[in-house]
Amino acid sequence: MKKKVIVIGSGVAGLAVSIRLKTKGYDVEVYEKNDNVGGKLSDFYIDNFRHDFGPKLFTMPNLVKDIFIDAGVNIDDYFKYEKLDIACKYFWDDGYTFNAYSDNKRFTNEIQRKFNKEEERVKSYIYKSKKKFNLVKKIFLEKSLHRISTYLSFDAFKAIINIIQLNIFITLDSLNKRYFSDKKLIQIFNRYATYNGSSPYLTSGIMSIIQHLEHGLGVYMPRKGISDISYSLFNLAKDMGVKFHFNSEINQILVKNKSVFGVTVNEINHKADIIISNMDVSLTYDRLLKGHNKPFFIKKYQPSSSAVVFYWNMNRSFSNINVHNIIFSKNQEKEFDYIFNKKSIYNDPTVYICSTSKIVKEDAPDGCENWFILINSPFDNGQDWEIIKKDLKNDIIKKINSTLKVNIENNIINEKILTPVDIEIETLSKFGSLYGSSSNSLQSAFVRHPNFSKNINNLYFCGGSVHPGGGIPLCLNSAKIVSELIN
Repeated sequence: MKKKVIVIGSGVAGLAVSIRLKTKGYDVEVYEKNDNVGGKLSDFYIDNFRHDFGPKLFTMPNLVKDIFIDAGVNIDDYFKYEKLDIACKYFWDDGYTFNAYSDNKRFTNEIQRKFNKEEERVKSYIYKSKKKFNLVKKIFLEKSLHRISTYLSFDAFKAIINIIQLNIFITLDSLNKRYFSDKKLIQIFNRYATYNGSSPYLTSGIMSIIQHLEHGLGVYMPRKGISDISYSLFNLAKDMGVKFHFNSEINQILVKNKSVFGVTVNEINHKADIIISNMDVSLTYDRLLKGHNKPFFIKKYQPSSSAVVFYWNMNRSFSNINVHNIIFSKNQEKEFDYIFNKKSIYNDPTVYICSTSKIVKEDAPDGCENWFILINSPFDNGQDWEIIKKDLKNDIIKKINSTLKVNIENNIINEKILTPVDIEIETLSKFGSLYGSSSNSLQSAFVRHPNFSKNINNLYFCGGSVHPGGGIPLCLNSAKIVSELIN
């Protein structure tokens, strides 16, 4: 008989692991508490404007493509995407702008043009970031760090003998200041810390590999919007015979003699040989494994940053912005101090603006745009978010107006606002954390929860709250790691 697998949650990692295991011959069922798939990687409508709920940046499309290849189907039958010319457009309050091109050569040429004398340092930085990425890819990103076999390989040996070059033991900000003298360039390269919810003044310099994803490998946009990653994987999973149960919230993971044997949904038990949780790992223990000892990784759990998100329907188009845009804070260090130490939001925050309607024309009516505004924030710690979001909206409107020379308050025709409290409720992310546990330590990669339970047999974990971390590429890697551990 085929072994039965139950996947808890249909986030992108849950969808990916369900396909990978179905491909290997397992009987797979997915239980989802909501009425649709995707989790953070889903969408919704405000009037006739479509908005992607969560992540906007799509890199390493090969990780999606590999799932279709392994399943033996043509990805073009399910999913199409295109490379963006500009990865991100940067703005400062003094009127300075910079186009960060997806292509490395154009990126460095633009740096030479806009930041004179910095070109050679940037080339060296980019080269070394690529080298670091290639050193850690096989062991940190594609394998479990919690199996001895991972370290008994040539890839591990190569990474260990080059450990100094990985910049693990200095902060990202310190690394960037070694390379660059221009404060604007330091701000640009410090920003990559936010991709996993950390501070550049605390997280490891190894995080510089993230910029290689943008400019070495490129930034992309699915033809139907970022949430189409989830919907395409869902369609593939259904076609392969994966069974989905919506509006079906798991109440308990059933364990006997230190092995899982099923789950409880609405007081009904459903048996399974293997359980995979795509739910936040800390909440998995809190809600579904009551009475079981929490492992070290959970006891030491420190949430990553969260966000306050504004979804705006705009009644006009804006020619001076791109798909991805950043308006920087005047004081980046103070901004991160507020987030991670004061547990609040600085009154001059960095503002991220994304308008997918620049590419996906169906996302907004003609002459209009859908705006996604994200402000990095602390996780929910009992703050008065109603007051915070009201003050924050005033602050960011002033900042956008001053920088872009507009009056956007006259262009917002409808909106939705999410705080960390809302994010926790809608996505079951503990404290509204966007990336699971914090990466604000030099050893954070080694203290993330593993992709399997060390105490309960046949219990596995995938998604942004476990190894290797948050973000679409790492979530997809976590699914692959789990499928290989099970196989």
